[in-house]
Amino acid sequence: MSDHEHDHEDDEYDHEDDEQELAEASEHAARRHVALSVVRQYGDPVLRMRAGEVESFDGELAGLAERMVRLMHDADGIGLAANQIGILRRIFVFNDDGEDRVIVNPEITKSGNELETSEEGCLSLGSVRLPVERPLEITIEGRDVAGEPLQLGLEGLSARVAQHELDHLDGVLLIDRTDADSRRAALSQLRPRLRLS
Repeated sequence: MSDHEHDHEDDEYDHEDDEQELAEASEHAARRHVALSVVRQYGDPVLRMRAGEVESFDGELAGLAERMVRLMHDADGIGLAANQIGILRRIFVFNDDGEDRVIVNPEITKSGNELETSEEGCLSLGSVRLPVERPLEITIEGRDVAGEPLQLGLEGLSARVAQHELDHLDGVLLIDRTDADSRRAALSQLRPRLRLS
């Protein structure tokens, strides 16, 4: 085989790789679009409702948790609360340093004194990002999907995400946690979208 033939073969492989990458990107975009169409958006009243305690730890709950984890990943999110998909039950999922976590009936039992302000986004608020001040460290307690007691000591991004998702379960949104100027700017972005939908 000549060098020229070898080069031609490499070009074919490169072309196949490009097509494969394009197909994967296209599938990912489609999955994300479908996932985001399931996530309730700002203005939906369910986002302002407090979720009720989970009392049955059964196969239905385990199935809901699996579905939420899949939706979170498909939507390129790092957390998802049940009321974001229209289910008023106290359960959320989040990514904790690469590990998927599910917390049922969560409650923050301890918050560190050190606070940090950082920008947060939300699958229910589109492209809006807002500065929010939160404790850097928390202890959160609840149950796993089997009903077993669960306690997590979280810090940094994981602590922030867990606090954000717990807010959802209480009907609290980012716009409630940010400063007045940022809230005004966000609402000017969100309100036109409300009228269009």
